[in-house]
Amino acid sequence: MPTCAVLIVAAGRGQRFGGSLPKQYAPLRGEYLLRRTLRAFCGHPAITKVVVAIHPDDAATFTDAAKGFDVRWVPGGAQRQDSVRLGLEALAADKPDLVLIHDGARPMVTPALIDRVIAALATAEGVIPAVAVADTLKRVDGTLITATVPRDNLVRVQTPQGFRFPAILEAHKKLAGEALTDDAAVMERFGKKVVTVPGEESNIKVTTMDDLAQLSASLSETRIGTGFDVHAFKDGDHIMLCGVSVPHTRGMEGHSDADVALHAGTDAILGAIGAGDIGQHFPPTDPKWRGAASDQFLRHAYDLLTARGGTLTHLDFTIICERPKVGPHRAAMVARVAEILGVDAGRISVKATTTEGLGFTGRQEGIAAQAVATVRV
Repeated sequence: MPTCAVLIVAAGRGQRFGGSLPKQYAPLRGEYLLRRTLRAFCGHPAITKVVVAIHPDDAATFTDAAKGFDVRWVPGGAQRQDSVRLGLEALAADKPDLVLIHDGARPMVTPALIDRVIAALATAEGVIPAVAVADTLKRVDGTLITATVPRDNLVRVQTPQGFRFPAILEAHKKLAGEALTDDAAVMERFGKKVVTVPGEESNIKVTTMDDLAQLSASLSETRIGTGFDVHAFKDGDHIMLCGVSVPHTRGMEGHSDADVALHAGTDAILGAIGAGDIGQHFPPTDPKWRGAASDQFLRHAYDLLTARGGTLTHLDFTIICERPKVGPHRAAMVARVAEILGVDAGRISVKATTTEGLGFTGRQEGIAAQAVATVRV
């Protein structure tokens, strides 16, 4: 079986991207974008070696991004073509049969695409993934359209681009200094034939902040968390429900303000993001939280969600009690929860039910509440 190395090109500075870091080190859902790229290749059984061409100034950041992966870095050059040549020269001592050359800022490459490129190299000297052009193409002069370009036989090309190692190394050495846009162009100029395999629309290259935002959105998933809480009645003249003071003949027993609904809502959001429960974040043994308003508990859970790039789709409360009647206060409760979280009131629902006189709520010994949070993370 032929040996196959990978050269990941990640030395660019990303002028079009903006931001404080080059795009390959931008955070993508909690980790470096480049780390996702590395994972795709380091976990593939056909890959024997991974080398990454980076800017020397990025050595510390790269070391952090590559933590735990069996890769080594080499200094890149001023232009992409220089970086590829330097990376290939660094791989020459390993004498791989094949090499895949991939953009560091293209993190969504799949095992199936890698397999297709490697398989095609059994009969081809060069292979590139390609996707058909779907949009109409126009040639322009400034803003003026000068021609419509036929789409026949046009494709968009991607990476990884695969080659027989000796041929691509020789081609890059011979054509060093030429401004060729990809490695297939280097092979073509060298007189070698390059074939295509089907690419994947999801295998996008991050070039701008908008690209990163769209990619992050495509990776989000819907999660659902549930919460449940119970508090007993005590002497008093009001209770807190969904952040609203509701007049009643009793009060609620609890370490904080005993807002049973907000406690359930807090656990629902924490559960949706796998962040434990309310007791871990606000221990009832801590005197700091004695009598505390529960809106801060709910807001804390929501802040954890947003810190992970998540959004709240819906938060649904069900309050279970015989008394007090929730209906007259429902609109105020919805408005208050929406205010606490800074979301549209249409994302909040408050319902109430009884247990028809059964159980501790039926005997009016206390109140229970359930909550369901639907989030995108």
